[in-house]
Amino acid sequence: MSEPTPEEVFLTENFAKLGLGEKPLKEALKNKKITTAWAEVLNDIKLPEEDGVDAKAGVLLSALVTATKDFGGAEGKRAFVANAVLDGKLKSNAQIEAAVKYIKGKKGEVDATEFDKECGVGIEFTPERIEKDVKAYIEENKNTILEQRYKEFTRTLVTLKTSTDLKWAPPADLKKEVDAQLAALLGPKDERDAPAKKQPKAPAAAGAKTAKKPENEEISKNRMFEEGFLAGLHRPGGNEQIVPANMEAHLKVTGGRVFTRFPPEPNGYLHIGHSKAITINFGFARYHGGECYLRYDDTNPEAEEERYVTAIRDIIEWLGFQPYKITYASDHFQKLYELAEDLIKRDKGYICHCTAEEVNLQRGGKDNRGPRFECKHRNRPIEESLQEFRNMKDGKYKPKEAMLRMKQDILGSGNPQMWDLTAYRVLDGAPHHRTGDEWKIYPTYDFTHCLCDSFENISHSLCTTEFINSRESYDWLCNALEIYRPQQREYGRLNLTGTIMSKRKIAKLVSGGYVRGWNDPRLYTLVAIRRRGIPPGAILAFVNELGVTTSHSYVQIKRFEQTVRRYLEETVPRLMMILDPIPVIIENLPEDHLEEFSVPFMPNDTKLGEHMVPFTRKVYIDRSDFREEDSADYFRLAPGKSVGLLKVPFTIRATSYTKDEAGNVTEVRAEYENTGKFKKPKTYIQWVCDAPSKGSPVRVEARLTNQLFKSENPEDNPDGYLADINPDSERIHKDAIIETGIHEVRRRAPWPELEGEKDPSKAGPESCRFQALRVGYFALDSDTTDDRFVLNRIVTLKEDAGKNA
Repeated sequence: MSEPTPEEVFLTENFAKLGLGEKPLKEALKNKKITTAWAEVLNDIKLPEEDGVDAKAGVLLSALVTATKDFGGAEGKRAFVANAVLDGKLKSNAQIEAAVKYIKGKKGEVDATEFDKECGVGIEFTPERIEKDVKAYIEENKNTILEQRYKEFTRTLVTLKTSTDLKWAPPADLKKEVDAQLAALLGPKDERDAPAKKQPKAPAAAGAKTAKKPENEEISKNRMFEEGFLAGLHRPGGNEQIVPANMEAHLKVTGGRVFTRFPPEPNGYLHIGHSKAITINFGFARYHGGECYLRYDDTNPEAEEERYVTAIRDIIEWLGFQPYKITYASDHFQKLYELAEDLIKRDKGYICHCTAEEVNLQRGGKDNRGPRFECKHRNRPIEESLQEFRNMKDGKYKPKEAMLRMKQDILGSGNPQMWDLTAYRVLDGAPHHRTGDEWKIYPTYDFTHCLCDSFENISHSLCTTEFINSRESYDWLCNALEIYRPQQREYGRLNLTGTIMSKRKIAKLVSGGYVRGWNDPRLYTLVAIRRRGIPPGAILAFVNELGVTTSHSYVQIKRFEQTVRRYLEETVPRLMMILDPIPVIIENLPEDHLEEFSVPFMPNDTKLGEHMVPFTRKVYIDRSDFREEDSADYFRLAPGKSVGLLKVPFTIRATSYTKDEAGNVTEVRAEYENTGKFKKPKTYIQWVCDAPSKGSPVRVEARLTNQLFKSENPEDNPDGYLADINPDSERIHKDAIIETGIHEVRRRAPWPELEGEKDPSKAGPESCRFQALRVGYFALDSDTTDDRFVLNRIVTLKEDAGKNA
């Protein structure tokens, strides 16, 4: 090996005083301009001989050197900035940027007072001051914010960071405070905060040529990928690498195609919010001709079960997506372990024996607002940490007695995701569902996720905005190990108001008997939504209509149901069903009268075909379609009044009725008005005839589901969400009846082949959907047997579920 040059020796000695490690030194020596700039700065300042300087100062000086490598000393101006760093006047990258801007634009000598003002010297931001300054700005602009709501968030944050002293505040703390104060002022996001819909173009002038409308309907279905957040994502290869060769290898493996992944933890059932994540990850890859992995994040054996693995895969396929490959984090346990050892060898990881309380204090204690300090184990020798990690692997430590932590930036960063996160911990509570008792230690999400993305050559790591702070730690770990780094980008979550989606809270609903199980149609788990009969295509349409932005979507249940209703209106057949039947005897028809009418499954549309409906002397109508006393505003059946029966040629007129001891009508007598002049009825009602030879009526149990909770925010109930349960969330009609066409509808389900159900053999009973005329949309429930039909109401015909049909 050649002897180090005097310049290398000089930088090595001084980098040690600055607390900068071997890697920054190597990087500095690679670039001649950087090397020269460092030498000039170090010659212009005086470093302490023994104690060194604060580690943060070294990082800030590195930023200064990089920003001024082409600027030079410029008559001592750069040295002025460097000494300001060492004196503790400049404490953040934002101040360094302001200082460089100042000295580059300053003619003549530096004016210390002017410099301090331009660079925010002496301005300290406690949490109380940030809260006070944000509050003052919001109060001053309250009317505009109330009018524009969350659309003002970005402008508010940008204004505070560029035009006020808050630009010197820790960015993460500032954003958190703005988030909190806007939420307190405006409440949860709702439809007013959704992206504005595009307005239709004005009609073309007479004689002007108009563009031909696209014939391919897929354009509208792909709007979420063509507009907004997803349309602005980088192309494959657009994510820069710390080692350029890593990108070359990545593109060679992927062929430049998009690769995404959906990474659920198999510890529970997915809910409606996950449908957005599934659609984004699988849909984005499919739209760009790429592929999407289904990767189970199975790193916590104490909470994971095989039944969830199966349920997740089934739901994804039901929604119409096929994973490129099904993988598990556990596939990579050995490789992850080897990289953890590599991290320690690079002095980027250490074994910590602190308690949870001690780690919390290191991170600033309660609310992370106290002083931060390093763990006492942080600077133990590399070989010692390596041996301790192997001891963990060999089972020599119990849970919480030792953990591997990443050596990040606990002192200098304002981002909690950089405060020496845990990479590995000891777990021995339960065997892993795939690896059994092979491992005593398991990697955390923060360690596993980005590395598995790298192993699988993911081009776009798409996740929700609660992981926005994790992007920095995601990048840090890939770069620390010098492996291919995918690009993480974050979008807003989908939330429905008026329901509960917490696994823990749904478990209480199930165990307490408030619902029949995780798939109870009143819940918004995806297995419950499926059982209720909501088509997968309607869910995809809903996500597409909402679009994808970086803001969370708080959507009312009624908006979701509107989309479902529109979807069903165009895709399902119609049948007549009676929830609370009473018999009507048409006295002037003979006992053996039997007619059959051909009725289309879809009015005015023959594409779904027709079916035969029998008509006899005895028919059933709904109790709500008969009144004992008539009135001018009532148009259905009453004594002496005529009404039409759907698809029957002539009207019937009620002549008498009988009642039981409780006062309930038990039978209506009527005449068939098939002689004389035809009377056009003011309304028609549905009916089902009594024709045993034709198998009519078909008896069913109809379950009418309503919203499970009474309010839009069940958790706001002072007595808890369980006290907010709607006592009328389900009404069961055990003696309902339906026409015989249900058998044909069931035989031909799904109607038509919907997304996710193109293979009828995989379609469950819920794929048998229909509209019960004037009652609602229904689907077969999984409780259905060969001789007993059970139906769930999917949605009502109109938005107001309480309105009497």
